Amino acid sequence: MNKADFPILEYDGAREAILEPAKLVHPMDVPKHCVICFFAEVVQELVETRGARILAHSISEIGQHPLYEIDFEGQRLAFFHPGIGAPLAIGLLEEMIARGCQKFIACGGCGVLDKEIAVGHLLVPVAAIRDEGTSYHYLPPSREVEIEPHALEAIETVLKRHGTDYLRTKTWTTDAIYRETPGKTAAYISEGCLAVEMETAAFYAVAKFRGVDFGQILYGGDAVIPDAWDGRTWTSRADIRRNLFWLAAEAAFEL
Repeated sequence: MNKADFPILEYDGAREAILEPAKLVHPMDVPKHCVICFFAEVVQELVETRGARILAHSISEIGQHPLYEIDFEGQRLAFFHPGIGAPLAIGLLEEMIARGCQKFIACGGCGVLDKEIAVGHLLVPVAAIRDEGTSYHYLPPSREVEIEPHALEAIETVLKRHGTDYLRTKTWTTDAIYRETPGKTAAYISEGCLAVEMETAAFYAVAKFRGVDFGQILYGGDAVIPDAWDGRTWTSRADIRRNLFWLAAEAAFEL
């Protein structure tokens, strides 16, 4: 490991860590295909209406994080809620990989950096600017990290099959929702970002490091526009969120 001016840049590419997921979490009979769903009410609905069964629990200081299974068109599908923010989401993803899940599609919401993007319009991040910390522990420092082409193809195949409009975009991944300043927002817009969220760069980095398949579909939420933020009641769009889960499930089986 080379000493750097800033610790976040001191990448150590050692394949094995002191706390190695594969040594702490035992492999199980779990579905290979998995949806990472950020919508708590959709997860609860699947439990209540689709007979989702719990396969395992991850544990953190905020409680239990279940890994569920349902039948999807005669095939086994896993899903879980990743929490919010890259550190927790990646800790849970690591444990699901160690248990045996291999092909992931995440579905969630994001802020949009263009007010013309309607609430609910789908966005597919093809690259993420690494303005967070977690990804730097999985890949050497770089400005951004890209989706793997086959994951992008899987998502686009499903969205085109359903005639669903979407935008390819770069996304800005940040740890600090209360430090999305006008200057930073304008700068990342100039680099091609239409979205801002808290996990994508880390997700893509872990997928590359662990050698698993990973893609993400987002829907447009609040408008993060310099001097004109608009919440747009985006979290109340139940139909959009439910439909996005099923699109993600279908895309997982395209991987």
